[in-house]
Amino acid sequence: MAYRVRVVPKKKRRMMQRATSMKTPYGLQVIESCLTCPLVNERIFCDLPQPVLAALDAISSSATYPKDAILFVEGQEPRGVFVLCNGRVKLSTNSVDGKSIIVRMAEPGELVGLPGTLSGKAYELTAEALEPLQANFIPRDAFMQFLREHGEAAVRVAEILSKIYQATLLEVRYLGFSSSTAEKLARFLLDLPATAAQNNGHFRATLTLTHKEIGEMIGASRETVTRLFAHFKRERLIEIHGSTLLVTDKQSLQKLLEG
Repeated sequence: MAYRVRVVPKKKRRMMQRATSMKTPYGLQVIESCLTCPLVNERIFCDLPQPVLAALDAISSSATYPKDAILFVEGQEPRGVFVLCNGRVKLSTNSVDGKSIIVRMAEPGELVGLPGTLSGKAYELTAEALEPLQANFIPRDAFMQFLREHGEAAVRVAEILSKIYQATLLEVRYLGFSSSTAEKLARFLLDLPATAAQNNGHFRATLTLTHKEIGEMIGASRETVTRLFAHFKRERLIEIHGSTLLVTDKQSLQKLLEG
C-alpha cells in the first residue's frame, strides 16, 4: 500500500503559515521549527540549548504522515531517526508465523529508529503511525556527526536508550512473568500512567489503544482482551468511560499478579 508523505521545505512552510486560512495536512497543527516547538521543555531529547536546537533544526526534514503510514520496517537498513513532533507511533515486531507484538508506543517528542541508527544494523522493529503525525527525519550520517559535535545531545540519547531498555524489560514482564492472560492484562493496567481520582481513592488513566493493540502488547487475541475487560468490569475492578479507565479495586488487581 502506498502512502502520501508530504514534505515541505521550511522556507515554504513559513510562507504558508502566514496565510491564516491555510489548511494543514491531515488536520495537524504543523510545527514549523524545533526552535518554536511547544514540546521543547517537555521531552528529554528536545530540551536542549538554543544553539544545539538550531543545529538540529538545520539537519532535519519535516514531513506529515497519514494514519497507518509505515516509517520503516523490521529488517530495513537504517536511514536515520525520526523525531516525532506530534502523533504516536506503534513499534512492533513480527514472528515467522505472522503474529505481531507491540514492543512500545512512541509519543510526541521521542526519537524513533534510534538503536538501529546508532549501531548501523538493521531496524529491529516496524514503526507504524497510530494517527496522522508530523515527524522530523534526520539522516544517519548527519545525526551521528551532530552527536559528535554536541555532547548535551549525546547525553540525552543515552538517557533515551535507558528508557528503551526499561520499556523492553516491561515487555518481558508481560510475556514472561505472568502465567495467565488475566495477570498480563492486570499488569498492563497497573503499569499505565495514572492519577488519583478525586475523593474516592480510585486511579484514573487514559486508554489510547484498541483491544487488538493491547492484545499485541500482552500476547493475547483481541477477543480474549475484550472478554477480560468485561470480566474485570463485572467484578468491579475497573470502570471504563470512553477512553478513561478507572481502577476501582487496585488491591484485587494486584492480587491477580500474586497468583
